[in-house]
Amino acid sequence: MTNTIYKICPQAMWRKAEQDGVFPGAPVDIADGFIHFSTAEQVRETAAKHFKGQRDLVLVAFDDTRFGPALRYEVSRGGALFPHLYAPLDPALALWVRPLPLNEDGSHAFPDLGPQ
Repeated sequence: MTNTIYKICPQAMWRKAEQDGVFPGAPVDIADGFIHFSTAEQVRETAAKHFKGQRDLVLVAFDDTRFGPALRYEVSRGGALFPHLYAPLDPALALWVRPLPLNEDGSHAFPDLGPQ
């Protein structure tokens, strides 16, 4: 079964990854030894918990079947299974990249998470 998973990232960091052809991860990813992703059910909480008030972010969607065994769903926040990638990320695998602007209250205005 295919699941779309999401990465929240500063726009400048993602654009650099597109230019370089590889996303090694954000500082938290590098520190933890894997790239953090969220499912559609998790991504809004991830944004609120880790990115509240941050501007110039993008939301990047991926097909989880494209990563093979390097992607593992592991227990994290609240016992939920979160997707973690134990490999560098090829930005060309992105299904889409969309802005993640702020609402007036500092929360993020999410785009439609359906296919584009």
